[in-house]
Amino acid sequence: MTDRTIDWIEGEIHLIDQTRLPDELVVLRVTSLDALVDAIARLAVRGAPALGVAGALGVALLARLQADEASIRAGAARLRAARPTAVNLAWGVDRALARVPDGPDAVLAEALAVRDEDIAACAAMATRGADLVRELIARPRIRVMTICNTGALAAVEHGTALGVVEELHERGMLEEALPLETRPLLQGARLTAWELARMGAPYRLLVDGAAASVLARGLADVVLIGADRITANGDTANKVGSLSLALGARNAGVPFLVVAPETTVDPAAATGAGIRIEERGADEVTGFRDTRWAPEGARTLNPAFDVTPARLITAIVTDARVIRTDRGETPSG
Repeated sequence: MTDRTIDWIEGEIHLIDQTRLPDELVVLRVTSLDALVDAIARLAVRGAPALGVAGALGVALLARLQADEASIRAGAARLRAARPTAVNLAWGVDRALARVPDGPDAVLAEALAVRDEDIAACAAMATRGADLVRELIARPRIRVMTICNTGALAAVEHGTALGVVEELHERGMLEEALPLETRPLLQGARLTAWELARMGAPYRLLVDGAAASVLARGLADVVLIGADRITANGDTANKVGSLSLALGARNAGVPFLVVAPETTVDPAAATGAGIRIEERGADEVTGFRDTRWAPEGARTLNPAFDVTPARLITAIVTDARVIRTDRGETPSG
């Protein structure tokens, strides 16, 4: 069993099944493309950095299972399309795919490099993000609001936005974290709260609808979110509800920070208007697991993401730089 969210162990992809948390810590042993695509589609593995690693390791697995390059590329195309909004999945697939002509060992070496670079990138984001929070916030101990799950479960060993929260906690600067439950799949309640408890960080869990009023009451000092795609002008796609959080933060005069690796920046996308937003099934909205609360046959609209315009973002923190969007800076320079 791996302590990492996702890893390559003895010819298999091992990943934590996040659909089983917080009740059980279960590690899936993935040995086929079908199993990996299923794990990605049903969110057993999720989070932009983890998806990038999954994409690269998936191509490494294909390179060992398929005899010819055409079959590998066909499988990689299917893997690449498993979730359309997160740019990291396609990036990880494409990076490993470029080494296919050099043989399976070269593909695996590239995939493992993607994994190791993610670990280093998360450490860099944690340091850079905590330093920026210290610069922006005068209070000695800081109250941080966040949405969805951006911790180790969204990466390999450490997270993006929640990695910054962990760094603040380790520096003795965290008064409390305020994670949102994150409907409809409750990644904040199930995953972020679980991670905060494991790191011993103080937290209080909020329903999504409470975020704006809590910000307006002055009960949070900064908002930290992750990202699944960042465009050239700084528009950011993230878990649905992030835009509402940005509007609430702007109204309250609270800094709104995006924390994501450089690989999440998509220079080919000029603005957020061109981002394809994944629509998911009705069963996620009408109930959860074995419990149904909506009438049978209720129609739903279930976008998995929304786009926050750059004008509502104070800064974007990556493993390489801080982009002060509030000063007119953009990822494209």
